[in-house]
Amino acid sequence: MARTTPAETVVVGGHEIAISNPDKVLFPQAGFTKRDLVHYYVAVADGALRAAGNRPNVLVRYPNGIDGEFFYQKRAPTSRPAWLDVVALQFPSGRTAEELVPREPAALAWMANLACLELHPHPVRADDLDHPDELRVDLDPVPGVTWDQLREVAAVVHATLDDLSLLGWPKTSGSRGIHVNVRIERRWPFADVRRAALAFAREVERRAPGLATSKWWKEERQGVFLDYNQNAKDRTVAAAYSVRPKPDARVSAPLTWDELQQARPEDFTLATMPARFLAVGDRHAGIDERAGSLDALLELAARHASEGLGDAPWPPHYRKQAGEPPRVQPSKRRVPARPLIEIARAGSRADALAGLERWRLRHPAAASHLEPADVLVDAMRGRFTTWTRIRINLEHVPAALRPPQEPLDPDETPNDWSGVDDGGERPRRPARSRKPATS
Repeated sequence: MARTTPAETVVVGGHEIAISNPDKVLFPQAGFTKRDLVHYYVAVADGALRAAGNRPNVLVRYPNGIDGEFFYQKRAPTSRPAWLDVVALQFPSGRTAEELVPREPAALAWMANLACLELHPHPVRADDLDHPDELRVDLDPVPGVTWDQLREVAAVVHATLDDLSLLGWPKTSGSRGIHVNVRIERRWPFADVRRAALAFAREVERRAPGLATSKWWKEERQGVFLDYNQNAKDRTVAAAYSVRPKPDARVSAPLTWDELQQARPEDFTLATMPARFLAVGDRHAGIDERAGSLDALLELAARHASEGLGDAPWPPHYRKQAGEPPRVQPSKRRVPARPLIEIARAGSRADALAGLERWRLRHPAAASHLEPADVLVDAMRGRFTTWTRIRINLEHVPAALRPPQEPLDPDETPNDWSGVDDGGERPRRPARSRKPATS
């Protein structure tokens, strides 16, 4: 049984922080203790608060060190000092949770005493939980990708941001990847920020084919994955200066773009970062001085949609989104017996048929080959509403003339048929009737 050592008290910013069992080893290989973790976060507090301060944070706790079980704790402990701030976040299910908002170094020390190795802030400020002020570019290498290849993709990210008049601030993730944070104006909701992140990932993929990918399914990835879904609501990533659960206690290190070309992840640890911070300060000290616009990225997203490149898969625990492709990895998808594309979803049959006519006008050559039975008009029923879906069977259209799947027009899928809700309840299957459209 591990020996428990008496508690110690440190004073940080006028607050007394009790360190329970300060000699508890959190990193067996490197030998770092809970006391070391507390002193680390106090040493780098100015930079760590710039990255995670004034934001709601999920607590990622390793009570038995990095070799033991860890857990994510959204709700701040009820037994907390009165001077610690919290903010209530509401989730799609309607439930709420009060998450911790660190605002001063003492809050970081208090979190470290809970064996919170990592800082996991949301990309919003506590005073506006609906509009992110940060676009997060997460470069996640697939197995076999070298650090040099990762830096090559980061250079493409840098150039792409410059072309979009956006200012990126790179850092090592503290694991295998690279993060680039971009301060943005607080004008757009989460859905738009994620849409902008997807457009950015696709643009980097276009500029670096074979090196970068925006593909969600692992079997389709090649090179470095730009994880656009890190910008979805309620997702958090390790902030700058976070200690990561690696044997050598690596930390997420803020860098300049020039430093990124020379640095390696193992250069920055719980032991080495305080001295670097004392010598050079916070490399991201100016991150809040300029907020960029997402207008250009959202215009790019609209152009992608007009070209038939719509939404991409969301994480599995999110509600199915309108216009989202199937959440089935390509190798397991059922191959349809006939080449079907979907045209419209609308609350009224008339609106759906109007969308069909617009499709016919866009693709007259393909439409001329359709037979009456090739147009499938389905009456759909959700839990509380009915709506109309139109699909087209292209089997009588020559392969060279077959249009690709395009964004639905209109796309009015009711919320009660958007997939599994937050309570885990699945809507009933629709009642279907297949009728050829009348001309």
